Amino acid sequence: MYPRVIQPSRQSFFLFGPRGVGKTAWLHRQFRDALFFDLLDHAVYTELLAAPQRLGDRIPHGHRNWVVVDEVQRVPELLNEVHRLIESRRLRFVLTGSSARKLRGRGVNLLAGRALTRHMHPLTAVELGKHFDLQRALRYGCLPLACTSRNPQAYLQSYTATYLREEVQQEGFARNIGAFSRFLEAASFSQGSVLNMAAVARDCAISAKVVEDYFSILEDLLIAIRLPVFAKRAKRRLITHPKFYYFDAGVFQAVRPRGPLDAPEQIHGAALETLFLQQVRAINDYGDLGYRLHFWRTATGDEVDFVLYGERGLRAFEVTMADRIRHDDLSGLRRFREDFPQAKVFLLYLGRRRWHDRGVDVVPFLDCVTTLHQWV
Repeated sequence: MYPRVIQPSRQSFFLFGPRGVGKTAWLHRQFRDALFFDLLDHAVYTELLAAPQRLGDRIPHGHRNWVVVDEVQRVPELLNEVHRLIESRRLRFVLTGSSARKLRGRGVNLLAGRALTRHMHPLTAVELGKHFDLQRALRYGCLPLACTSRNPQAYLQSYTATYLREEVQQEGFARNIGAFSRFLEAASFSQGSVLNMAAVARDCAISAKVVEDYFSILEDLLIAIRLPVFAKRAKRRLITHPKFYYFDAGVFQAVRPRGPLDAPEQIHGAALETLFLQQVRAINDYGDLGYRLHFWRTATGDEVDFVLYGERGLRAFEVTMADRIRHDDLSGLRRFREDFPQAKVFLLYLGRRRWHDRGVDVVPFLDCVTTLHQWV
């Protein structure tokens, strides 16, 4: 298993991340002496669901090592008991979750600042090091088992089916699993694009209200992101709808149907954007950089794929599959820089040469993602 760059904590913390990113494996290596409660284990789940106070009974008095509760969202009532044990016995907990939906319900105790919140993402190019293969990452993403499996396609197909079966169906998030399955495929056509709810609803033959709820389910399961438009001190008329991304390039590729009219460069371009986004989200969280992630698009069609905004400054990135750069490829970044001259702007492409062109740094994609901390 590859080393993770996420740092351990000295106080209790939540660790959120989609299924399959390696939370449990990391915890078993990082907290070898911890007491583990796996809520995916049916016996543990039913025991603590029936009586959450049994958690305290199962922890020996005098225990001074960590306590890990895996997939805590399955029994949100456990958080009241965790709160009590932190206060009364000074225990330290790691609480993992692959869904935020049930933890956002009314009356759920999120420990009122007694636990930090951290996130885990698919593997980064930095974590993979010399094993990072750009073409493989574009096709199969960076989930740990997708990186190590001899049959990553079969793994990813099983992964998407698992979410349908275990997370959505068993937890009752969607009443009509068939409609939700159609929605997953329809949403993949919006990857890296501005969301048009009405168009997705037509494709799925369901109402726009249900589609909105389905998009919320994807976000709550941590397997999708809606990226808002950057509208700070806007000098131009901007669009208002967000862009949509599945969280991992391989998951996107597994969900996306293929047909004879599909242009490969369109799918590959969306996958390249996704790969960059997942790298940025990871390094932003692991390094506590504090950036808020956006995109920028004017009503006249000028666009920048990713805008990072925070106390560390303003960064803008355009990502292209091209291996040669034309003058028009720089137009969106230049117009963004006209409005925000303090911004550092970058064009990432699949060529090998690096240069600076009137305020725009043109950088090979591979150079950027393998040394991303230097650019953000």
